[in-house]
Amino acid sequence: MALATIDPTTGKVLKEFAPHTPAEVEARIAAADAAFRTLAGTTFAQRADWMRRAADILEAEADEVADLITTEMGKTLASARYEALKSATAMRFFADHAERYLTPERPVDPATVGAAELAVRFDPIGVVLAVMPWNYPLWQCVRFAAPALMAGNTGLLKHASNVPQTALYLGGLFERGGFPAGSFPTLLVEAAEVAPLLDDWRIRAATLTGSVAAGAAVAEAAGRNIKKTVLELGGTDVFIVLPSADIARAAEAAVTARVQNSGQSCIAAKRYYVHTDVYDEFTARFVEGMAATTTGDPRDEATTFGPLATGRGRRDVEALVGDAVAKGATVLTGGVTPQGPGFFYPATVLADVTPAMRLYREECFGPVACVHRVTDLDEAIRLANDSDFGLSSSVWTTEPGEIDRLAHEIDAGGVFVNGLTASFPGVPFGGVKDSGYGRELSAFGIREFINAKTVWQA
Repeated sequence: MALATIDPTTGKVLKEFAPHTPAEVEARIAAADAAFRTLAGTTFAQRADWMRRAADILEAEADEVADLITTEMGKTLASARYEALKSATAMRFFADHAERYLTPERPVDPATVGAAELAVRFDPIGVVLAVMPWNYPLWQCVRFAAPALMAGNTGLLKHASNVPQTALYLGGLFERGGFPAGSFPTLLVEAAEVAPLLDDWRIRAATLTGSVAAGAAVAEAAGRNIKKTVLELGGTDVFIVLPSADIARAAEAAVTARVQNSGQSCIAAKRYYVHTDVYDEFTARFVEGMAATTTGDPRDEATTFGPLATGRGRRDVEALVGDAVAKGATVLTGGVTPQGPGFFYPATVLADVTPAMRLYREECFGPVACVHRVTDLDEAIRLANDSDFGLSSSVWTTEPGEIDRLAHEIDAGGVFVNGLTASFPGVPFGGVKDSGYGRELSAFGIREFINAKTVWQA
């Protein structure tokens, strides 16, 4: 994919960028390494002051940044502005909590290990390569950068090729807040150049949000160099509805869960398992809600969701739906690509999806839902876990026993009961199986890229 801003509403190239030369890449790695030497010697209070100032800048420029995000990847202006403000909130959260999360601890009584004093310190490790996606081009980066910088690390941002202007904005944001030059530089490089970066000794670890293939390539390169990785690789999240649920509320939430960000969200619900006793009512409400959505100009307040971000992304969605329909799936609404410019695709609901269809297992990064009838809780859990992914889940029931079983037995990084899956600064985020490993956000996330150093004193 070319390094370019391509308007998803028209398909026209607005601005192209030349990749950084090897010399320019080297200069940015050297700057990040030098910045780490400075940043590691600063106090939490100093870093917190810089982080809050950067958050103030982002908040003041939220409208401008939202317009940029909408231009580059097509989400509605309202959701883009929300993303900018949420990112500023997360920056302030880690400014407020990083020191508490990383305060040295005494794990046991020193006498039990023959010491007079004992502590575990949490020290930064150095430069971390961040390979980030386009679907939440600001939030995905900030939820790594804020805790990493507050811990005393520096970052190198390799952003998605279709959001270069957002990447460059992020590359200067933290320095504008006061962080040392080189604390979070942007690398404009092609995807094929990412893995070789991990051969550089100055880069100590990597975090990636993206496809399974991209995660495997980065993990392989990191493993060869004995470097840690945190991977978030998408999901085919489930939305389970059981008889005790508020069906009207569940159906309304189900629509939001599938069409938010034009369906381009790793934690968007994609597989809907509905108990047979409420299947007909839920499905009727859900299909009606999906059919009532409006896709169009993301700057129009009447638009529910905008276009898909890329032409390739829309072709992938079309291929998955086409394969399912050809093999017997029933289209309950949508499923037809609109004529005209841009990468638009309608809200779509399919039934009768079977394991013979690609859509049964592959992640569909677009506003396409698959509804399945289940006879009981056991079947719902079994089918929920019949996936290569395990990022998160949304379950709808008011029965305590069912809640306990779902929380315990669903194989995922999160279970959200009677609510939509979401990410919060103070709550760990991540998955299992092909959805990746490690955690972002919260105390768990900030401790991913630190050295837990034992200090034993006789």
